[in-house]
Amino acid sequence: MSRLKSKELRKMDGEERGKKVAELRAELSKLKAGVARGTVRKEVGQIAALKKNIARILTVTNEPKGESS
Repeated sequence: MSRLKSKELRKMDGEERGKKVAELRAELSKLKAGVARGTVRKEVGQIAALKKNIARILTVTNEPKGESS
């Protein structure tokens, strides 16, 4: 899982970011279900990366429009 850059996320429109969040959440759900069933070994690094990417997208989405930091 590659790290999503904040600059790239800011260039996306809201709909595109929404689709990306939905995609990442579905992937996270599949991974967590596999770990719970025991069919997939625990991939803590991949789970953590997915959670961070989702949080990063939501943070960029909820930023006020006026700030450009």
